[in-house]
Amino acid sequence: MDRLRQWASRLKRDVHAVYLAARDPRTPWYVKALALAVAAYALSPIDLIPDFIPVLGYVDDLLIVPLGIALVIRLIPADVMAEHREQAAAAQQRPASRAAAIVILVVWIASATLFLWWLWNAAWIFTKP
Repeated sequence: MDRLRQWASRLKRDVHAVYLAARDPRTPWYVKALALAVAAYALSPIDLIPDFIPVLGYVDDLLIVPLGIALVIRLIPADVMAEHREQAAAAQQRPASRAAAIVILVVWIASATLFLWWLWNAAWIFTKP
């Protein structure tokens, strides 16, 4: 279990490092494009194998995304990747900001409240005779 946690921590660090490296001008354009494609696939609701298919639906997420990240890491120049891994590791060590989380939560609640208020008023207008 400890090895799994370490692997997940390294993967999280490498994903952040790939993000940083993709913004670096020393990274070739085709690596940036591949990094964007891997990130888009990871965040996209459309998969090669739909998630509702038992077991196989998650296999593509567990294989394609880590393999894509590994490919991007291999294509990024070693010195650039090492520099951004250090930056990502330093970012992991920083504590999370509770104040920022509270601000984001307040913004979401306010947005939802305004949307519901607008929806209520819109419904009220359409129900008047």
